[in-house]
Amino acid sequence: MSDWREFDQNPVSHSAAHHLTTIQWLLDDQGYARVSDVARHLGITRGSVSVTLKGLRQRGLVVEDDHKHLSLSVEGLRIARGIRTKRILIQALFREVLGVPDNVAEQDACKIEHLISDQTAEAAGGFLIGLEESSSDPQLAKVLQSLRMPPAAPSTNFPGVGTQKLALRLEKKDSHGEDPSS
Repeated sequence: MSDWREFDQNPVSHSAAHHLTTIQWLLDDQGYARVSDVARHLGITRGSVSVTLKGLRQRGLVVEDDHKHLSLSVEGLRIARGIRTKRILIQALFREVLGVPDNVAEQDACKIEHLISDQTAEAAGGFLIGLEESSSDPQLAKVLQSLRMPPAAPSTNFPGVGTQKLALRLEKKDSHGEDPSS
C-alpha cells in the first residue's frame, strides 16, 4: 500500500496552483500581472489573492516589484509550466483515450493537475505521443484504437457492476502479483 501522506508533500495546493498558472497566463497574455488581474481572472476577491500570494512570496515562488506587478521566480515558473503541461496531458488523455466529454475532462484535469507526479505525466505524454505517431503505422493504430474506450456516459451509480468487478480483479492481481483470471 502506498504512503497516503505523500499527498501532503505536493509543491503547491490546488489554490496556489491556480494562482501560479494565472500569473503565468497573464504575463504571457498581457505582459504583466497584478493582484486585481489575478482576482478578476479567478473570480475571487483581491483579499483572497493577497492571502495566497503572501505564502507564495514567502516560498520564493512569486515576486512583486515596487509597482505592484507580479512575476514568477525561476522555480515558480517551473512549477506553473509543469502544472499547465500536466493539465493539458491529463485532459487529452481523458478526452482522447477515455472518451470523457471536454467539459468533464477539463474539470477533472483541473482537480488533479497539481497532484500527479512528473513520472505519471511523462508516461501520459509518452502514451499520447504513441497515439499521434500511430496514425502513420496502420498496425499500431489498430492496436491503440482497440485500447480506446467508447465515449463515457454520465454515471449516477458509480461504480457500475462491470467497473466494480474489474476493480476487484485488478486489486487481486496487484496483491498477488499475478492475473487471477488466468
